[in-house]
Amino acid sequence: MGPAEIEALFTRSDGSYLFARWGRPLVPVVFGVEDASLAVFKGAFEAVVSLAGHRMAETDPELGANLMVFCFRQWGELLEVKDLGRLVPELPALVARLEGAGANQYRIFRFDRDGAIKAAFVFLKMDAALAAMEAETLALAQAVQTVVLWSDRAFDGTSPLARVGERVILRPEIGAVIRAGYDPVMPAVARDASHALRLAARVGAH
Repeated sequence: MGPAEIEALFTRSDGSYLFARWGRPLVPVVFGVEDASLAVFKGAFEAVVSLAGHRMAETDPELGANLMVFCFRQWGELLEVKDLGRLVPELPALVARLEGAGANQYRIFRFDRDGAIKAAFVFLKMDAALAAMEAETLALAQAVQTVVLWSDRAFDGTSPLARVGERVILRPEIGAVIRAGYDPVMPAVARDASHALRLAARVGAH
């Protein structure tokens, strides 16, 4: 991927450039799935975190779990989740907006004082489209889209995944960008598009 393509992955709808990666180990927890799917989700997060050269942990000292995935049938079910309203401000308004938009997924990120990711909430309304996806594909897509802060339009009309025969894999060029973003010499947060040039240099060097 060239610098312009990489820059587009982190350029938001308002034209601003913003990259952020996790500043602490990931501690994912998944609600609303069967045990078999739970293992699939955990495996997907482990694979993407390992690719990034980052870490997972059993618990987060501040939050317990810092990456929460909720799977449900109707958006309204989120309003019944105990204490979720404390973690996600203005939850009723958000649920109403997502219902009105016909959305089937939504991600919220929280950041530490320096701007690195410290928590993420993933909401998956299991409509016909998501329910038809293989658990491995759905889990891998969510892991990829939460490991760094992509632009809100990074994967509009395209997917970070690709099918190779019977298997679905992370597109190698997207994996290379993730790996470059977690290079220890790179900043955890970047708001200047020159960051994309540095990412491109690292992608090209591997």
